[in-house]
Amino acid sequence: MSLLLDVVSVQVQPDYWLMLEFENGEHRRFNMAPYMRQKPWDRLKASPLFHRAKVEYGTVVWPGEIDIDPETLYELSELTI
Repeated sequence: MSLLLDVVSVQVQPDYWLMLEFENGEHRRFNMAPYMRQKPWDRLKASPLFHRAKVEYGTVVWPGEIDIDPETLYELSELTI
């Protein structure tokens, strides 16, 4: 069973990395590169839209109604210091 935690901030890093802060105070790093070949995220690849990531409704969203599940972001990210 996974714990549903909201994303409270996101920073876009080079090579499709996202630096995330969750509501529990954890800072985590998520690699979006493997998703860039899949729909709907393929629309963000090699586009300035990727850098327009922001937090809405507890997860990361992009223009064009693109988002990613917060559970995925938490469970598949790595804890940073």
